[in-house]
Amino acid sequence: MKRLFLALFVCVSFLRCDKEDIVFPKAPTANAGPDQTVQLPATITLTGTGSTQNGRITGYLWSLVSGPNVPVINSPSSATTTVSGLVVGSYLFQFMVVDTAGLTGIDTTRIQVNPSAIQTLSLQPTNNPTEIIFFGGNGVDQSGLATEFDAGAWTTGGIPIVLRSIAQFDLSSIPANATIMSAKLSLYSSPNPLNGNFVDANLGTNNSMYVRRVINSWNIGSASWLNQPSATSVNQISIPHTNLSTLDLIDIDVKTLVNDMRATANFGFMISLQNETYYNIRVFCSSRHAIAAKHPKLVVTYQ
Repeated sequence: MKRLFLALFVCVSFLRCDKEDIVFPKAPTANAGPDQTVQLPATITLTGTGSTQNGRITGYLWSLVSGPNVPVINSPSSATTTVSGLVVGSYLFQFMVVDTAGLTGIDTTRIQVNPSAIQTLSLQPTNNPTEIIFFGGNGVDQSGLATEFDAGAWTTGGIPIVLRSIAQFDLSSIPANATIMSAKLSLYSSPNPLNGNFVDANLGTNNSMYVRRVINSWNIGSASWLNQPSATSVNQISIPHTNLSTLDLIDIDVKTLVNDMRATANFGFMISLQNETYYNIRVFCSSRHAIAAKHPKLVVTYQ
């Protein structure tokens, strides 16, 4: 009996010692890096690290947990990767590491993407190469470059003529994916009119005018009264009649016209009288006027 008890005691003690000696491998530790806040436009870089007691890290994997869209993780199986195609919102990315024991560790990092800063493009060129006054009718054509930017109907040598003007501004620096926040056009009355009665920049009983978008291409070297481009009445801006001798038109809201130009083609703005009957005229300074501060001006803000 004593021998049996001793044998059982030795056996149990032996088993307990073996169990205590068993060491289970620990999962590796992953670190996805700190949270980030970025501003569009942006391509972010994610850098993760991993450590293990089971030899070494043998694999990495980046994946998207949540976000406002599905961006492009350019090197998902690398410790460091760039991510592109982001939009405004909050993203959660997961980083996983695998070690030689086949065990995995995971961590996450959050990326907050904020809207881009509002940019301002202010255009007030001197000697704008894409600006012209069309002056003609009834066999008369004196179209071309001038110090004036006019909308009118008058007579020259007793012959009725019409005046229309076009100014095209270079919008090419605005990114294609930008959102236009505002677009303001300013025209400044000429202090020394060369048309009309040579005194008043605004004259007549009905000098109301339109600002329209030009819809055909044109060339400053060949444009004339007879082959002038067309302008559309879609989204046109109506400017009321004025009895004032001079009246600067400051910050005309042309946002819709600028958006239309970017969606189709930019051939410029045209000004013309709403009712082209003489004697009515609006005389503004062109980009060739001696006073640079009075040149036609377009200010566009975008994001």
